[in-house]
Amino acid sequence: MFLSVILSSIRQWHRSRETARQLSALSDRELSDIGLSRSDIHQVARHGR
Repeated sequence: MFLSVILSSIRQWHRSRETARQLSALSDRELSDIGLSRSDIHQVARHGR
């Protein structure tokens, strides 16, 4: 049980980092087109929108 919680947390962390990486690769214009700014990236990556 404890191990599954740790693995789940690691997977979530990895997904968040990948999402932040992909969003960071977008231009400011592309981010604006989807309603985001650079300052929103980490919040969206961690918690979704």
